[in-house]
Order: sequence, then C-alpha cells, then structure tokens
Amino acid sequence: MRIANTAGRLVLVDGDRILDVESASEGRFDADPALVFSRWDEFTEWAGSIDVGGHPDAAPVGDAELGAPSPRPRQVIGVGLNYADHAAESGLAIPEYPVVFTKFASSVSGPSTVVRLPGDTVDWEAELVVVIGRGGRHIPIERAREHIAGYTVGQDLSERTVQWLGQPAQFSMGKSYEGFAPTGPVLVTLDEFADPRRLAISTTIVSPDGTETAVQRGNTEQLIFTVDDLVSRLSEVIEFLPGDLIFTGTPSGVGAGMDPKRFLVAGETLVTEIEGIGTITQRFVAGDAA
Repeated sequence: MRIANTAGRLVLVDGDRILDVESASEGRFDADPALVFSRWDEFTEWAGSIDVGGHPDAAPVGDAELGAPSPRPRQVIGVGLNYADHAAESGLAIPEYPVVFTKFASSVSGPSTVVRLPGDTVDWEAELVVVIGRGGRHIPIERAREHIAGYTVGQDLSERTVQWLGQPAQFSMGKSYEGFAPTGPVLVTLDEFADPRRLAISTTIVSPDGTETAVQRGNTEQLIFTVDDLVSRLSEVIEFLPGDLIFTGTPSGVGAGMDPKRFLVAGETLVTEIEGIGTITQRFVAGDAA
C-alpha cells in the first residue's frame, strides 16, 4: 500500500492514480493525513480491500500538491553515524549504541519545497525515514515491524556551524530550521518491498546550469543499527506515538566529509531518491530571499 498527502487530504496511490480516502470510505476515515496513524490497523484492513486503480472515483495524480505523509508528528527522532562509511568520513568511531537527537517537528515539510539557507554551511543527509503506526514502549525487536506504518524518503538537512556551536554541540538546533526535514513523496508499507532491509539510497545536486553531481550512493543494508533494532532500542526510553518519525541515518558523501568541504548554495537543487519509494526535491534560495 502507498499513501500520500495531496493538498492536505489523505489519498491512496496506485501508479499514477490516487483515491481520496474520506470520499471512498464514505467518511469512515478523516481526510486529515495526520489522523490516520491512530487508527492504522483499522485503516490498513479497509485499504487492503480497495482496488485503487479500478475504483470509479480514482483520479490522475496530475499536478497534485504533495505534502508530508505524516504532516504533524509529535516526535521526530534522528539517528547519527548509523553507516560505518559516514562515521569514517566524519572522523568519528563507529558507535556502540545509537547516537540519538531530535529534529523539532516544525522542521517537517513535504517532498517538493523551497528552502531558505540560514547560513553558509548547510549540508545534506539522505535518509530512510520510518513512520510509526502503532505506538508503544518496550517493543521486542521481533515485533518491531508491527509498529511501523511504512517508510518514506527524508533529508536531514543540517546547518553545520550551528550544529557544532559551543560545548556541548547544538545538534537539534542545527537540524531544525524551517524546511530542514522534508519527507515524501509517499509512505510505502513494508509488504510493498521485495526486501525492506535493502534499499538503494542516493543524493544528487543539480547546479543552476543543470549540471548534476552525484554525492551520495548507498544502501540501507549498510545500517549499523537496523530499523527493527532502532525501534526496539528507542522504545526502551521513548513512548512511540502514532505518526512519529525516525530518521535512520545517512551514508557517506555529505559535504562536511569532503576535501575541500562543500555546502549548499542558493540556486542549487537537491534530489534524494530511495528505491521503491520515490524522489524528493529541494531548491535552495538565499536566506534573505523574498
């Protein structure tokens, strides 16, 4: 199953067709995408009986305005250094335990956005994002998938100067500017993947003249702490709530790890793709742009 947020309304997606959930369910489920996660089991049972492509009310995706699949998560959890090659390029040891921070929920945005650069050291981090369906604490690793609504694509944008400002560092502040947690284009349930543990992930920078530079190429099979492991470990402390997001970490190829370092500048576009989910696109403008 694939779901999306089009102009603030929850839809089911099948190829290039979308179906409005509130209308198709005759009001059983609300149009607000944020509300579906608290009824996730009930919703998936209903949605599994729907032929989206063949439904008489299905419509072409067309130019539908896509928003974040989980637009108002109460918790947005980031995991750092979760790929060995990224830890190496950062000059840091492979962590013994998950390195956890938060991206404040006001930074969440949709898949196709314009982002204002708050400084000169804004970096990219392509990430598989887990969306929680069923909440809870103390989740055994073998039952972690029962709590996952699905996966989506995310970028953990980071203002590196702010992130490392002072002692201790300001990770959450440097990662929580407006638009610094874009997600989308859809949420995909785990049964849609041939193997949800092995998904190719990439980032490409497109310059104003159209030149494309591939900067990240990785695979989620390289995660140090797997998705199931993260859900279980984090739930020992955190009570997961329906709609919460987990940014699971980024592979190597970030700007701060390059020699010389490279950061995003106005006019550039960032394209992030994960196999089986899709692509999100961010265009960057100067911080004082109108």
